[in-house]
Amino acid sequence: MSERYLTPGPGPVQISRDALETRVRELGARITADYGSEPLHVVCVLNGAFPFMSDLVRAIALPLTVDFLSVSSYGSRTESSGEVKLVKDLDQSLKGKHVLLVEDIVDTGLTMQYLLGYLQGRGPRSVRVASLLSKPSRRLVEVPVHYLGFEIEDAYVYGYGLDIDHRYRNLPFVTSLRSGESEP
Repeated sequence: MSERYLTPGPGPVQISRDALETRVRELGARITADYGSEPLHVVCVLNGAFPFMSDLVRAIALPLTVDFLSVSSYGSRTESSGEVKLVKDLDQSLKGKHVLLVEDIVDTGLTMQYLLGYLQGRGPRSVRVASLLSKPSRRLVEVPVHYLGFEIEDAYVYGYGLDIDHRYRNLPFVTSLRSGESEP
């Protein structure tokens, strides 16, 4: 892998590998304490949340199961269309389960609002949200984020699961572009 590829972008948001690891461990400990000995069903929102979810479930000391769903509101654009489409549905029932929905970023809140309504309709015992990132300045609808990694300013971020047109998900850090700048 080229050195340039492993260099953070020029934008304002920079979250290092060490900061990510530390915060994920903290969130895992808090989730473990909050659920006690209750089993947990973790639902990962693909594709962006998979590295965060993978690290997070290893930091949670509880019996748990995992499932995945996928929605689209961006396509290949860098701004949400505001229209949410279910691309991949869950494989397991949520009935009577404590559900932890794991997302990469809560931006406008529209996708999260859709997902929470969708999951609540499946009969879970409870639903809480863990999100790696939140951009409150972009919020159009208020949604709960029970376990938050980092609050960030409005910038286009990528790395650690977040992408630019399906690339850069494998970066071990989160970085950003400057406003109006094209991809690296």
